Amino acid sequence: MNLPVFEIVAMAASAGGLNAISQVLSNLPADFAAAIVVVQHLDPSSRSYMAEILKRRTPLAVKQAEENDRINSGTIYIAPPNYHLLINPDHTLSLSKSKLVHFVRPSADLLFESVAASYQKRAIAVVLTGTGEDGIMGVQAIHEMGGIVIAQDEATSEYFGMPSAAIKTGTVDFILPINEISAKLIALVMPRKG
Repeated sequence: MNLPVFEIVAMAASAGGLNAISQVLSNLPADFAAAIVVVQHLDPSSRSYMAEILKRRTPLAVKQAEENDRINSGTIYIAPPNYHLLINPDHTLSLSKSKLVHFVRPSADLLFESVAASYQKRAIAVVLTGTGEDGIMGVQAIHEMGGIVIAQDEATSEYFGMPSAAIKTGTVDFILPINEISAKLIALVMPRKG
């Protein structure tokens, strides 16, 4: 069995993110061959219904990430509110209450950096709509390890802060409108289907 060239997609968003994440995930096929880990900046004091919402919009399995979850292809793992989501070298998940990064927890930077360390060139980072600069260190880590970085374009971002900050690092491989990101992920992860 050939392993996919890319085994994991790490996706991050902030303001306006739920709609953007939903749009990308709803257009992925049921046999999508990579795991997906998602960080969305949420109100830390509120229960998140994101996993339940996304379950209705994608054919892939969706779950809120839990400590020591084993990463499986074709499954979407959502960071719980107020926890950093990290990938371990043995491809399990860790949740951390360590300090805020760029004033946020969960942090795109910590997720991307842990994905870069564990998956190296088999990783794809996706930066979607959001404010602030979370993700800039992480996209550089993904790029340095030979992975691919995708950022949402300005025209389709509700808030262009996070994508713009990522683009300014010079490490973004593709700047795409939201309606083209799913097709690019399919082409990268499942090239025979792309």
